[in-house]
Amino acid sequence: MPKIWTVSELVGKIGQVVQEHGELQNCWISGELSNFKHHRASGHWYFTLKDESASLKGVMFKSRSERVRFNPSDGLKVLIRGNIRMYERDGTIQLYGEEMEPSGLGQLYLAFEQLKRKLAEEGLFDPLRKKSIPRLPRRIGIVTSPTGAAIRDIINIIHRRNPRVSWILAPAAVQGEAAPHEVAQAISRLNRYGKVDVIIVGRGGGSLEELWAFNTDIVARAISASMIPVISAVGHETDVTISDYVADLRAPTPSAAAELAVPILLDLQLQVNQLSVRLQSAMSDLIDWKRQYLEGFANRGPLKDPFWRIDQSRQRLDSLQTRLQEGMTRFVIDKNGILNLLAAKLDLLSPLTILGRGYSLTYLEDGTLLRSANNTEVGEQVRVRLGEGSLRCQVLEKGI
Repeated sequence: MPKIWTVSELVGKIGQVVQEHGELQNCWISGELSNFKHHRASGHWYFTLKDESASLKGVMFKSRSERVRFNPSDGLKVLIRGNIRMYERDGTIQLYGEEMEPSGLGQLYLAFEQLKRKLAEEGLFDPLRKKSIPRLPRRIGIVTSPTGAAIRDIINIIHRRNPRVSWILAPAAVQGEAAPHEVAQAISRLNRYGKVDVIIVGRGGGSLEELWAFNTDIVARAISASMIPVISAVGHETDVTISDYVADLRAPTPSAAAELAVPILLDLQLQVNQLSVRLQSAMSDLIDWKRQYLEGFANRGPLKDPFWRIDQSRQRLDSLQTRLQEGMTRFVIDKNGILNLLAAKLDLLSPLTILGRGYSLTYLEDGTLLRSANNTEVGEQVRVRLGEGSLRCQVLEKGI
């Protein structure tokens, strides 16, 4: 009777056979990526590798995927080195990737183009964002290796062109895995320090791999975030990096960066002397013109006869005094006329005027004005006020 296998036994056997097949271990496979998924929580990559007639599921764990220098995507043709094994839970054959490269295009070049396109879309290369390099820097910040040839070239050129310009080095590795973080941190340190006018970031020539620190996202963003203008000076004249695109100014070499950052002292002194001569000449011409203007002004108008202006002012003062007196006289006359008119009106309303026309006022003994005969008695004493003087009278008879 043939052996009856359980599913686990059969899948395990197939997996053992596949794993023991030497050609399926540490092999290279070419194909097109599809169904690519980056699991953010774990960092693992899951994908399908396919060609015209077949497909193969694959996985690349975080410890391997983080070493890949480009961003995989669906439709990209790649070469993957890995091992073929059975994924027993699903009973499927899978490729467990160890290494991935773009097929037909260098991995580093692809990563360079991808990052360049990404940063360009974010606007980090926009010319409007770039800061101008100061004309007369007092101190230069330098981000490079303290043991490389670049630092010696930069210092020599600074001292040769203008020994009065000082410099400060923020040391950083310029190649290797630690280089991107060290370069970015050095740029940040110089910004926090703040006492530099321009920063030179760079290194000497090398291969694309050796210059790769300056093609990384972290360095590009550190340059973009710098409040101090940055000159990128990486490699030789033919080398172009992401740092060159982001920096405020690109120099073909570190030596050229120092020449762009530091003007020649003798040239500055010559310019100052030329400007001084031009300034003195311009001031002399201006003084001559002002002198001629004053002389012409002195020969005409008030300055020619200063007492004439005094006489004119005195005459004007007399005229104003006369006008003032006449105005005051008219004012007083007008006010007196108004006052007389008002006095006449008041006089017409005065009780004394009424009494003067023959009328009289009669008061009781207590001073109350007597308005009716009913308010007094026969024999009562009253006082009569006339237009001139008064009388004390006695009531002899009352009538209505």
